Amino acid sequence: MHKPFAFVAFLLLPLAGSSVHAAPPWSKLDLFHHLEADPAKSYPLDDGNGPWVVMAMTFSGPYADDQARELVHELRSRYKLAAYTHRMHFDHTKDEAGKSGKASPRKVRYRLNEMNEIAVLVGDYPSVDDRAAQKTLEKLKFAQPECLDLEKRAKEGKPDSRTLGRLRMIQQAVLPESSARKKRGPMGNAFITTNPLLPDEYFVPKGVDKLVLEMNAPVKFSLLDCPGKYTVKVATFTGRVVIDQKLIEQIEKKGKVFDSQLADAADKAHRLTMALRQKGYEAYEFHDRYASMVTIGSFNSVGTPRADGKIEINPQAHAIMQTFGADRKTVPGQVAAQVGNPKFEAGIALDIQPMLVEVPKRSLGAQYERPALTSRF
Repeated sequence: MHKPFAFVAFLLLPLAGSSVHAAPPWSKLDLFHHLEADPAKSYPLDDGNGPWVVMAMTFSGPYADDQARELVHELRSRYKLAAYTHRMHFDHTKDEAGKSGKASPRKVRYRLNEMNEIAVLVGDYPSVDDRAAQKTLEKLKFAQPECLDLEKRAKEGKPDSRTLGRLRMIQQAVLPESSARKKRGPMGNAFITTNPLLPDEYFVPKGVDKLVLEMNAPVKFSLLDCPGKYTVKVATFTGRVVIDQKLIEQIEKKGKVFDSQLADAADKAHRLTMALRQKGYEAYEFHDRYASMVTIGSFNSVGTPRADGKIEINPQAHAIMQTFGADRKTVPGQVAAQVGNPKFEAGIALDIQPMLVEVPKRSLGAQYERPALTSRF
């Protein structure tokens, strides 16, 4: 399994077959430019300030904007950290499904039905275990910004707008002197999180690798373009497995052709796909280092649960399996039906037993190219 945003691999793979790549959100980053810290200017978070950020503090109430802006300015000017603000709206009248008017299944009672908060975050980190991010987190936990000093704010006649600020102050006060948390500052609860402006799919590590993307790039009806989550595999063509890393590098550099068996498998898959398409079937082909396959259909679910706990298979998928699977004949004296010979299409043998398979997807994270980042510390 690929580890998302591994520290040693800052260059994410582009989508194969694309001649023009859109610049990633953080391609505009220049880690060596002067960090602006204008107290009269706001610095809202955008999708380029990530993909990982440190949540430093949240503010709420009528004066939240003012204190959030003060903290951003102090983090930028005094601590030299790229701080940003992000507005959040919480509607507690909606349940987990997002349908208003229905009671939450957890039956949680909130003090306010709706709440607006302003978060102060520090970016721009490529991974959750980035060394710079970890150092920033540690620095924030023990920092003592003047704008969060309650005594100083009281003397200046400024209110404190920290979300649950008084509760956390009480919790801090009752900690024993020997506690390590006692030494933490007002941002002692800071933590690393994902940039909320990026889609969840960005952080999903699933997706085929670069070589497989290249193998499927020229395919007109690629399974990678299938819109559903599931499809029915009706034919499989195997070839010699490519696991030698040097050979893989040669293939990736296009300096060496694929093994003839794999090439033959790919050719059969392509011819079968086109033949099925001509007959009106929604056919797709897919190729990897080990084999090629042909599928039919696009489905968002395997089927529906039955009362006995089993799954009633999707009727459209079941029809495809029945149409292209080998015929079964009942032999007198035998309980189970015997499986006959495989069916043929365009002179190519199909699988004896078609089956539902999950559609492989391109990793959304692979669409974001970015230059290697240099640690700030």
